[in-house]
Amino acid sequence: MFTINLHGKSSIYEQIRSQILKFIQIGILKPNDKLPSVRELSMDLGINPNTVQKAYQKLEEDGYIYILSKKGAFISEVKSDHKDILSAIKRDMKGYKEEGVTKNEVMVIVEEVFKEESVC
Repeated sequence: MFTINLHGKSSIYEQIRSQILKFIQIGILKPNDKLPSVRELSMDLGINPNTVQKAYQKLEEDGYIYILSKKGAFISEVKSDHKDILSAIKRDMKGYKEEGVTKNEVMVIVEEVFKEESVC
């Protein structure tokens, strides 16, 4: 379910965080779904448990997950608002930029999406 790029520009904890947020956005993870334990996810990805813990802590601080002692981490009931949507767009744009997508390419798409039709 989770993949990381050890040679990417984003830190590993940020990659985990971004993937969880993306899974929430597209409905793969729903409110009250249980996330893998820190130990389980760190073993699956072959990374330090502290890295997973850092991602989970940041997600909890931001209100996307809640952690129950000795039970695990769970997806919160997050109500998406305009600010959350803009944050997600910005985060995604940074990823696209890292992959080589240019500002002009993005602007063409933005113009296409927001193109106003003339009234006849």
